[in-house]
Amino acid sequence: MNTATAHAAPAPAWTVRVAHAIPLVALPVCVWRLPIAFGYGMGGETLDPAWFNIPYVFGLSVLSEIAALLSFGLVRGWGEVVPSWVPRIGGRRIPPAAVIVPAALGGLLFTALAIAWLVTALTQGPSGWPYAEGWDVLAMTVSGLMNLWGPLLLVLTFAYYRRRRQDA
Repeated sequence: MNTATAHAAPAPAWTVRVAHAIPLVALPVCVWRLPIAFGYGMGGETLDPAWFNIPYVFGLSVLSEIAALLSFGLVRGWGEVVPSWVPRIGGRRIPPAAVIVPAALGGLLFTALAIAWLVTALTQGPSGWPYAEGWDVLAMTVSGLMNLWGPLLLVLTFAYYRRRRQDA
């Protein structure tokens, strides 16, 4: 075990559960997008046929899940110490700000998007969604789940900050 990680306070169990929840709340939207890549509108408008639609939609879904999986860095050792297999910097402690600032900015961005989504949902209801009746409920459900990402990430970031502050 790396000596830099031996002194780090372990992440509380509830933060590990939150880190596991973030990729799960993003997953329904990622799956929802996939048929759209193949010209099925999922109750909305279909994409114009173009060669880049499939890689774009698949790439967006994969990148969304990778970004969601990065939340594990807030509860795992690789979010505190550079893994030893990384050339030249492996084993060095990561300054807390290098993790907290991007995580907090991402959490604030996703929370702002969630607030905009909530305002639209409350003020316009189903008419504010470009989906056919029935599909709008499914669309609001999967996007509503993804809107939990921002607040969950902010809570996880604050817990990381508190844990790392006690470490110093």
